[in-house]
Amino acid sequence: MEKVGRDGIERMVKHFYKRVPGDSILGPMYPEGDLVGAEERLRDFLLFRLAGDETYTQKRGHPRLRARHMPFQIGIRERDRWVELMDAAMDDADIVEDAKAMLHDFFLQVADFLRNMPEGGGVNFRPR
Repeated sequence: MEKVGRDGIERMVKHFYKRVPGDSILGPMYPEGDLVGAEERLRDFLLFRLAGDETYTQKRGHPRLRARHMPFQIGIRERDRWVELMDAAMDDADIVEDAKAMLHDFFLQVADFLRNMPEGGGVNFRPR
């Protein structure tokens, strides 16, 4: 992730969280008063996964993404909006094009892994 760097990841996450509060799909999913904490956790997670920074695991241990996101209903609509806002954040943060393509694929994979609702509704759905 040399082309993005720590500064690029930090800018991207900051731009993502500028969009979240006003978003009709994702905004209501965030507990009131926790946007700063959510921004820190996403930034630390991305620095861990993309740059090998151990801050996330030192603070929170294993990511356990599915377990941490299970309280939220995440279907295709939520997955797609999260990726859409991350794509827009990459544009806002001036992430280089070839890195954007790789990051988009990574974000889609992570967001799809977090789905816990089938397309038609219901709970406890496990994507393939």
